Amino acid sequence: MKFILGTKENMTEYFEEDGKVIPVTSLYAGPVTVSRIFRKEKDGYNAVQVDFASKKKEFRLKPEDTIDLKEGDTIDVSVFAPGDNLIVSSVSKGKGFQGVVKRHGFSGGPRTHGQKHSEREAGSIGGGLRTHVPRGMRMAGRMGGDRITQKNLKVVFVDKENNIMLVKGAIAGKRGSLVEIVSR
Repeated sequence: MKFILGTKENMTEYFEEDGKVIPVTSLYAGPVTVSRIFRKEKDGYNAVQVDFASKKKEFRLKPEDTIDLKEGDTIDVSVFAPGDNLIVSSVSKGKGFQGVVKRHGFSGGPRTHGQKHSEREAGSIGGGLRTHVPRGMRMAGRMGGDRITQKNLKVVFVDKENNIMLVKGAIAGKRGSLVEIVSR
Protein backbone atom coordinates (compact mmCIF):
# COMPACT_ATOMS: atom_id res chain seq x y z
CA MET A 1 0.00 0.00 0.00
CA LYS A 2 1.32 3.42 -0.99
CA PHE A 3 0.08 6.65 0.61
CA ILE A 4 0.97 10.33 0.91
CA LEU A 5 -0.56 13.65 1.92
CA GLY A 6 -0.66 16.71 -0.29
CA THR A 7 -2.49 19.90 -1.17
CA LYS A 8 -4.67 20.65 -4.16
CA GLU A 9 -2.98 23.26 -6.33
CA ASN A 10 -5.09 23.82 -9.45
CA MET A 11 -6.80 22.17 -12.40
CA THR A 12 -5.17 22.16 -15.80
CA GLU A 13 -4.70 20.10 -18.97
CA TYR A 14 -2.01 17.56 -19.79
CA PHE A 15 -1.01 16.86 -23.39
CA GLU A 16 0.19 13.36 -24.24
CA GLU A 17 2.72 12.61 -26.97
CA ASP A 18 -0.02 11.75 -29.48
CA GLY A 19 -1.76 15.11 -28.88
CA LYS A 20 -4.53 13.76 -26.66
CA VAL A 21 -5.66 16.25 -23.99
CA ILE A 22 -6.38 14.97 -20.47
CA PRO A 23 -8.06 17.15 -17.78
CA VAL A 24 -5.97 16.83 -14.61
CA THR A 25 -5.73 18.15 -11.07
CA SER A 26 -2.29 19.26 -9.93
CA LEU A 27 -1.37 18.10 -6.42
CA TYR A 28 1.62 19.18 -4.34
CA ALA A 29 2.33 15.86 -2.62
CA GLY A 30 4.79 15.33 0.21
CA PRO A 31 7.35 14.78 1.40
CA VAL A 32 5.85 13.37 4.59
CA THR A 33 7.67 12.06 7.65
CA VAL A 34 6.61 8.91 9.52
CA SER A 35 5.95 10.07 13.08
CA ARG A 36 4.51 6.90 14.62
CA ILE A 37 3.80 3.29 13.74
CA PHE A 38 0.91 1.43 15.33
CA ARG A 39 1.25 -2.36 15.56
CA LYS A 40 -1.49 -4.93 16.13
CA GLU A 41 0.34 -6.57 19.05
CA LYS A 42 0.76 -3.34 21.03
CA ASP A 43 -1.98 -0.95 19.84
CA GLY A 44 -4.65 -3.33 18.55
CA TYR A 45 -4.42 -2.30 14.88
CA ASN A 46 -1.84 -1.64 12.15
CA ALA A 47 -1.40 1.96 11.00
CA VAL A 48 1.19 4.54 10.05
CA GLN A 49 0.96 8.16 11.23
CA VAL A 50 2.63 10.79 9.04
CA ASP A 51 3.36 14.52 9.41
CA PHE A 52 2.78 16.99 6.59
CA ALA A 53 2.98 20.77 7.07
CA SER A 54 2.16 20.63 10.82
CA LYS A 55 -0.75 18.22 10.22
CA LYS A 56 -0.84 14.60 11.33
CA LYS A 57 -2.83 11.91 9.55
CA GLU A 58 -3.12 8.21 10.16
CA PHE A 59 -3.33 5.60 7.41
CA ARG A 60 -4.76 2.26 8.54
CA LEU A 61 -3.26 -0.86 7.06
CA LYS A 62 -4.90 -4.20 6.39
CA PRO A 63 -3.85 -7.06 8.71
CA GLU A 64 -2.00 -8.77 5.86
CA ASP A 65 0.00 -5.62 4.96
CA THR A 66 3.60 -5.59 6.14
CA ILE A 67 5.10 -2.41 7.58
CA ASP A 68 8.43 -1.74 5.92
CA LEU A 69 8.76 1.74 7.46
CA LYS A 70 10.25 2.99 10.70
CA GLU A 71 9.78 6.24 12.59
CA GLY A 72 11.63 9.13 10.96
CA ASP A 73 11.45 7.75 7.41
CA THR A 74 10.47 10.12 4.63
CA ILE A 75 7.92 9.31 1.92
CA ASP A 76 7.93 11.42 -1.23
CA VAL A 77 5.99 11.50 -4.48
CA SER A 78 8.43 9.12 -6.19
CA VAL A 79 6.59 6.10 -4.70
CA PHE A 80 3.83 6.71 -7.28
CA ALA A 81 4.13 6.07 -11.00
CA PRO A 82 1.97 7.03 -13.99
CA GLY A 83 -0.90 4.59 -14.36
CA ASP A 84 -1.38 3.90 -10.62
CA ASN A 85 -4.99 3.65 -9.40
CA LEU A 86 -5.71 6.07 -6.54
CA ILE A 87 -8.27 6.62 -3.82
CA VAL A 88 -8.32 10.36 -3.05
CA SER A 89 -10.10 11.97 -0.06
CA SER A 90 -10.56 15.69 0.58
CA VAL A 91 -13.06 18.19 1.99
CA SER A 92 -15.37 19.86 -0.55
CA LYS A 93 -15.87 23.61 -0.83
CA GLY A 94 -18.31 25.09 1.67
CA LYS A 95 -21.26 26.88 0.06
CA GLY A 96 -22.96 28.32 3.14
CA PHE A 97 -26.71 28.32 3.83
CA GLN A 98 -28.66 27.26 0.73
CA GLY A 99 -32.32 26.76 -0.08
CA VAL A 100 -33.97 23.51 -1.11
CA VAL A 101 -33.75 24.20 -4.85
CA LYS A 102 -29.94 24.40 -4.82
CA ARG A 103 -29.30 22.00 -1.94
CA HIS A 104 -31.64 19.14 -2.91
CA GLY A 105 -32.65 19.92 -6.50
CA PHE A 106 -36.32 20.71 -5.78
CA SER A 107 -38.18 22.21 -8.75
CA GLY A 108 -40.10 24.79 -6.75
CA GLY A 109 -43.69 25.81 -7.35
CA PRO A 110 -45.31 27.11 -10.52
CA ARG A 111 -45.20 30.81 -11.34
CA THR A 112 -48.95 30.88 -11.88
CA HIS A 113 -52.02 29.86 -9.86
CA GLY A 114 -51.84 32.66 -7.33
CA GLN A 115 -48.17 32.41 -6.39
CA LYS A 116 -46.44 35.72 -6.15
CA HIS A 117 -43.10 35.28 -4.36
CA SER A 118 -42.92 31.58 -3.57
CA GLU A 119 -41.43 29.94 -6.65
CA ARG A 120 -38.35 28.57 -4.85
CA GLU A 121 -39.97 27.49 -1.58
CA ALA A 122 -40.02 23.92 -0.29
CA GLY A 123 -43.78 23.57 -0.04
CA SER A 124 -45.63 21.58 2.60
CA ILE A 125 -43.47 19.80 5.19
CA GLY A 126 -46.08 18.05 7.30
CA GLY A 127 -49.08 16.03 6.38
CA GLY A 128 -52.46 14.86 7.57
CA LEU A 129 -52.67 14.08 11.25
CA ARG A 130 -48.99 14.57 12.08
CA THR A 131 -48.14 17.45 14.35
CA HIS A 132 -44.40 17.30 13.88
CA VAL A 133 -41.82 17.43 11.10
CA PRO A 134 -40.80 13.89 10.00
CA ARG A 135 -37.24 12.82 10.61
CA GLY A 136 -34.98 13.21 7.57
CA MET A 137 -37.13 15.90 5.94
CA ARG A 138 -35.03 17.68 3.31
CA MET A 139 -34.94 21.37 4.10
CA ALA A 140 -32.73 24.39 3.58
CA GLY A 141 -29.42 24.43 5.45
CA ARG A 142 -25.65 24.43 5.24
CA MET A 143 -24.22 22.91 2.10
CA GLY A 144 -20.71 21.68 1.27
CA GLY A 145 -17.78 21.13 3.59
CA ASP A 146 -18.23 17.34 3.37
CA ARG A 147 -15.49 14.72 3.16
CA ILE A 148 -15.49 13.36 -0.39
CA THR A 149 -13.70 10.14 -1.39
CA GLN A 150 -13.12 9.45 -5.07
CA LYS A 151 -11.96 6.05 -6.29
CA ASN A 152 -10.26 4.82 -9.46
CA LEU A 153 -8.41 8.03 -10.29
CA LYS A 154 -5.27 7.58 -12.40
CA VAL A 155 -1.84 9.14 -12.00
CA VAL A 156 -0.91 10.84 -15.27
CA PHE A 157 2.46 12.45 -14.46
CA VAL A 158 4.87 12.60 -11.50
CA ASP A 159 7.48 15.38 -11.06
CA LYS A 160 9.87 14.06 -8.40
CA GLU A 161 12.02 17.21 -8.20
CA ASN A 162 9.11 19.57 -7.45
CA ASN A 163 6.85 17.05 -5.61
CA ILE A 164 4.03 17.57 -8.11
CA MET A 165 1.59 14.86 -9.16
CA LEU A 166 -1.01 15.18 -11.93
CA VAL A 167 -4.16 13.11 -11.38
CA LYS A 168 -6.76 12.56 -14.09
CA GLY A 169 -10.11 14.22 -13.34
CA ALA A 170 -11.43 16.62 -10.73
CA ILE A 171 -10.72 16.41 -7.00
CA ALA A 172 -13.08 18.03 -4.49
CA GLY A 173 -11.93 21.03 -2.47
CA LYS A 174 -10.48 24.48 -2.86
CA ARG A 175 -6.89 25.38 -3.65
CA GLY A 176 -4.61 24.59 -0.74
CA SER A 177 -6.94 22.05 0.86
CA LEU A 178 -5.45 18.89 2.35
CA VAL A 179 -5.71 15.76 0.18
CA GLU A 180 -5.14 12.13 1.24
CA ILE A 181 -3.77 9.96 -1.57
CA VAL A 182 -3.78 6.15 -1.28
CA SER A 183 -2.88 3.49 -3.85
CA ARG A 184 -3.70 -0.16 -3.20
